[in-house]
Amino acid sequence: MLPDLAVVALLSIVRAYWEKEALTYVILGGFAFATLYCINATVLTGGGFLATVLMVLGLCYNLFLIYGQRSFRPAKTSSLMVNGMKTTLQIICVWVITLVVFPVLLMRAFGEVTMADGFVRWIGLGLFLVSSLLGAGSAYVMVRKGAGTPLPLDQTQKLVTQGPYKYVRNPMAIAGIGQGASISLLYWSLPVLAYALLGAVLWHLVVRPLEEENMLERFGTEYQQYRMKVKCWIPRWSA
Repeated sequence: MLPDLAVVALLSIVRAYWEKEALTYVILGGFAFATLYCINATVLTGGGFLATVLMVLGLCYNLFLIYGQRSFRPAKTSSLMVNGMKTTLQIICVWVITLVVFPVLLMRAFGEVTMADGFVRWIGLGLFLVSSLLGAGSAYVMVRKGAGTPLPLDQTQKLVTQGPYKYVRNPMAIAGIGQGASISLLYWSLPVLAYALLGAVLWHLVVRPLEEENMLERFGTEYQQYRMKVKCWIPRWSA
């Protein structure tokens, strides 16, 4: 515990007031060591999955803070088939991890995994269906009109303002939050609801500013005008 407090906690405070690149990598190394230690403990004991998952997410979060801007690159091909296949694979992986693995780990950590009954279950199913269609539809428009994928490492070559993007700037983020909330209803789980809301806050405060800065650099005035007309979270009624 003492090395963690010294390397991660104390040096993070120092780094907040002293912008030294070497400190950043020392802190990242300390966090990575602690994460690998947790993974090793989970493999050896067959337990502690939730704690290890949280450490891995924390490591990914720190890596994004450091290398976030370098992760934004346009797609190398405009092929609808290639980008569609990559997007489909991305959606499957993200949905399995964020909508199955993490919620199950949370629910098992805080209690039994039980399905909600009656009217609440149907509300959850309806919300999940609507949110999933919104997410899949937004991804399709991004591939079709943007000549790229939703993945920052393989992003669109054109600014996408069609489909759901006519009404709100981030329909895929809204869809993801809706899916998380629907799972919390399906299993009547407050931890899963907190997980979905926390993901929304982190996306808004960390990912969105980097993404919008990159969009402004690539599309300039076109994106600036689009951002002025279309809100981030609240859809407008007219396109």
